[in-house]
Amino acid sequence: MRRVGNSVIAAVTATALCAGAWLLHSGAETHPPPQPSAAQAHSGGRDSGTDGGTAIRSAPAMPPSPPVRIRIPSLRVDAPLTGLSLTPAGGLTVPPADRKNLAGWYEAGTTPGERGTAIVAGHVDNAEGPAVFYGLGALRKHGTVEVDRRDGTVAVFTVDAVEVYDARRFPDDKVYGAASRPELRVITCGGTYSEATGYQGNVVVFAHLTGSR
Repeated sequence: MRRVGNSVIAAVTATALCAGAWLLHSGAETHPPPQPSAAQAHSGGRDSGTDGGTAIRSAPAMPPSPPVRIRIPSLRVDAPLTGLSLTPAGGLTVPPADRKNLAGWYEAGTTPGERGTAIVAGHVDNAEGPAVFYGLGALRKHGTVEVDRRDGTVAVFTVDAVEVYDARRFPDDKVYGAASRPELRVITCGGTYSEATGYQGNVVVFAHLTGSR
């Protein structure tokens, strides 16, 4: 498949993930998903490879290979991945909402583990309850994200930051921009919630490759 730059992705990428169907139907009977604290935000430059002045080693880039599964051990996430394409508006299509333990990756872009920025997105909830990335806002710096790849290898990423953005001020370049090392973004809904429009923002995990097996 011909690869295209992530710069073609618009900020509408994750809005389709954010209906908040579960909260809409259950209201006060439910609790909103966790949101990252300011302590989990970037403390250095995005490509600095450091966190608070401490060097974080990057692993060599891996050859391209489509991902088939994502695991986040601290959140007990273990989910298959499906390919996502672009909508006419420039946002990503989203995984089927009725499959709550399914995430997606932008298959026209970078594969997780190769040099560049790979994009994974998933629902925070559906009408039945929490979905695959419901707990994403609770992920902390230095946490681990593992991606199984079709060639039998596993790309191991270390979390550099977890941030939440208002959808109206979503930083496209920061999230989707090119990277000189293998990086990963994991995106779901977050921020405040409105019954009229759903979630008002997005939680984004920034991570870079630190190992493989």
